[in-house]
Amino acid sequence: MSVTPIGRARRGSDSRVSPVFLGIAAVMAVSGWAVWTHYAADHGFAVFLFVVSGWVVSLCLHEYAHARTALHSGDLSIGAKGYLTLNPLKYANAVLSVLLPVLFVIAGGIGLPGGAVYIERDRIRGRVRHSLISAAGPLTNVLFAFLLMLPFLLGTADSWPQDFRSSLAFLALLQVSAAFLNLLPVPGLDGYGIVEPWLSDGFKRQVAPYAPFGLLAVFGVLYIQSVNNKFFDAVYHVLNWCHVDPWYAANGYQLFQFWKS
Repeated sequence: MSVTPIGRARRGSDSRVSPVFLGIAAVMAVSGWAVWTHYAADHGFAVFLFVVSGWVVSLCLHEYAHARTALHSGDLSIGAKGYLTLNPLKYANAVLSVLLPVLFVIAGGIGLPGGAVYIERDRIRGRVRHSLISAAGPLTNVLFAFLLMLPFLLGTADSWPQDFRSSLAFLALLQVSAAFLNLLPVPGLDGYGIVEPWLSDGFKRQVAPYAPFGLLAVFGVLYIQSVNNKFFDAVYHVLNWCHVDPWYAANGYQLFQFWKS
């Protein structure tokens, strides 16, 4: 089937990177440079901007991975919704997808999984494809975490400015914690989305009413100190495995909280 020039233009605009995302990425680059060079008078604020903008970039990439995988799995409505532009304002719920995760980082230094691109699941055939769509987001967090930790693993970061290393380590901690949380097989999280296609219809109907509360339940459990300690022990184990000293992550969080200094 031939595609008219208008159709090609529309498809191009559906996947063109949004100026909003480019602006966020620019903030990350400039604030990262400020941390590296100690250019900013308020160094903590530069760390704050670098981590928050880097975290939002990762949220955009997470949702983009869901959307791109859904597109190639059969949901051709994805492009018209604007999900391929990496614009966080196009998400089904920008508050849940961006604002709430950022607030959780500020309040507790933990990577809250973002919410939601709306995927028309009835357009997609095959349980494997449904599972891959759900897995694409957290796997993006895993990849982003690995890239952030790679300089530590290779020893390249040893000569970098300490505060920049700390900022990278804290941002890596957020990625690892987000991946762990999002891979839990809890209704409302991507981990459940991975296994859901393989469950019986009866079980899915019973669980469906509780899906909106799954994330809240997870964070309620994380407030139990013993559970919280074990969770972060697992996160720090991954950091240690990649030669990221947990001290750098803790120092990065301290610098990030510039308002306490």
